[in-house]
Amino acid sequence: MTGIMNVRPEASHRSSYSRRFFWHEIFCFMNTLDSDLKAELASLERDALRRRLRVIDSAQEPRVIVGGKPMLMLSSNNYLGLAAHPALRAAAAAAIARYGVGAGASRLVAGTLAPVAELEREIASLKGAEAALVFGSGYLANLGTITALAGERDVIFSDELNHASLIDGCRLARATVRIFRHRDPGHLASLLVDSSGARRRLIVTDSVFSMDGDFAPLAEMVELARKYRATMVIDEAHGVGVVGPHGAGLAAHLGLGREIDVHIGTLSKALGSYGAYVAGSRTLIDYLLNRARSFIFSTGHAPALAAAATAAIRMMRATPEIIARLWDNAAHLRACLQGAGFSLGATASPILPVMIGDSDSSLKMAAALYARGVYVAAIRPPTVPRGTARLRVTPTAAHSRADIEEAAAAFVGAGRELGLI
Repeated sequence: MTGIMNVRPEASHRSSYSRRFFWHEIFCFMNTLDSDLKAELASLERDALRRRLRVIDSAQEPRVIVGGKPMLMLSSNNYLGLAAHPALRAAAAAAIARYGVGAGASRLVAGTLAPVAELEREIASLKGAEAALVFGSGYLANLGTITALAGERDVIFSDELNHASLIDGCRLARATVRIFRHRDPGHLASLLVDSSGARRRLIVTDSVFSMDGDFAPLAEMVELARKYRATMVIDEAHGVGVVGPHGAGLAAHLGLGREIDVHIGTLSKALGSYGAYVAGSRTLIDYLLNRARSFIFSTGHAPALAAAATAAIRMMRATPEIIARLWDNAAHLRACLQGAGFSLGATASPILPVMIGDSDSSLKMAAALYARGVYVAAIRPPTVPRGTARLRVTPTAAHSRADIEEAAAAFVGAGRELGLI
């Protein structure tokens, strides 16, 4: 009270004026920012590039509920149909009952909950690696791994169509980045020749490319990695659960698992849970838990998600017929779409990119399918190069033959309505 009484009236007045001026400046700045953002959103709208969220009021199953309406879901990465499987639900519920919901803090501070350690052992076994480390998401795994392994004296060689998380990891690493043409080992070789002064070389690629569905030429890339003493880093986000013995991924399918230095993958697609992992040598994993900032400074993985992912891996390894069903459904839908005149690019996987071209037409096609009860997202720049907008269609192992026939009929009807076929 004495301090307040001792403030001179003119000083109090100046302080009040300063506060009013400060808040006036903040208000003006926020108005300017809001105006700028609205203008940018309007620009995205004009270019058919603005994105919006739709609320799904059901589990991620072959059919979902959107706005009270049942829809055939063909836009999910839930390749094996495990996201709502009873075994995963039960594993998650049991983990919550014993370990609670959250991890409390980062694992280096609050420790590792037992379901996470069990999951890491299961991943290492699947990948034929010495050890594994779970991250909060695929984005965090890629950013943390690449930035930990490469720095200013290093060179990273990255496929031009790599996922955004790989691209951002390369950018943040502060290494020299060399982009090689998509699936072009000859171009990669020419870039490697010119990197003799580098301390460390990293070759970074997706194994299965998420928007085109094609495979990386891993055998040729591994050979180049050996020749130039480069570290081979692959992201198997769309490979695990889709290809390879027991769903172990493309590297395992080609017999190259032990030739890959750094295996990265996700728990959120074919495995139906959430999170990601890095697998490799024990030395690699020990290094990452000391140097990967996105691991060190993130809260540990939720026990329910870890338990669900472990259940998914065990189910996938024990029942390979679910992977066969995925491929059967994809082959049937591919034949129907191509037979109707749609172009699916160079896909070699259950990812079926229905190529449209311009963003506006892809949005119209997605809307026409939506009106027919089929949920498919239009994929537009910057996710894909300009002029290559598409509908990314992903049947799952859980779809029935009747679902596939219904989807094909909807595509034919919508395509003819819009003059695309």
